[in-house]
Amino acid sequence: MKEIKHALILDNQLIADNIYKMTLEADGIAREVKAGQFVNLYCKGEAKLLPRPISICEIDKDRGRIILVYGVVGQGTKEFSTLKAGEKIEVLGPLGNGFKIDESKAKNIIVGGGIGTPPLVELVKQLKGEKEVYLGFRSQSILLEAFKVYGANVHVATEDGSEGFKGNVLELLKKNNAKGEIIYSCGPKPMLKAIAAWAKENEIAMQVSLEERMACGIGACVGCVCKIKEKDELDWQHKKVCKDGPVFWSDEVVWDD
Repeated sequence: MKEIKHALILDNQLIADNIYKMTLEADGIAREVKAGQFVNLYCKGEAKLLPRPISICEIDKDRGRIILVYGVVGQGTKEFSTLKAGEKIEVLGPLGNGFKIDESKAKNIIVGGGIGTPPLVELVKQLKGEKEVYLGFRSQSILLEAFKVYGANVHVATEDGSEGFKGNVLELLKKNNAKGEIIYSCGPKPMLKAIAAWAKENEIAMQVSLEERMACGIGACVGCVCKIKEKDELDWQHKKVCKDGPVFWSDEVVWDD
């Protein structure tokens, strides 16, 4: 069983409006983690007992480091944003099941939406072949250069048209007549549902990393269940996003619930 450990904060800086990048010295986690997994970070305040699940953006196995990119959305993440280099934070991980990288695929499409973008950086770093990255944001984009460093062609859509294509990421995929052998995606559920329908229509296999509100992050509280229908099964069953996921095949997910 994994144990909560103290990790040294090496850096914690603002990279966009209410978006922070934190680098942790966490050798044990760095050695084990796979693209698409997450960690639980723990607040110091006694009133905030539940951990915050944060996706792992990048892994540095050689130096025993992990990089997290998170948005300030509540009191817990607001506390994280005030932490400085040299301080320590309690962390548990790696948790969940990450992406299943298929090295036989030569043409990869990677689709991210908003704060679902960070875990796709490590995925792109590990993928072989062509990497076409499609990212959708309301306005401000993040991590574009990180994807380019790892050889990806990056396409951006913003809802307000402030950067790249004006519209959503599905509209951009259609506009570019995107072609690929497999899709990897992370973002809000409405986006994933729409991309999954497009992938099915175009007969492209797709993996989705679901964003659900997690309380414990280890499958104990049953607070983040989703409906999954495994291949060739007629009926669905509840699966825990934090433990059985967060990554599933898109044709397993029962989207209409």
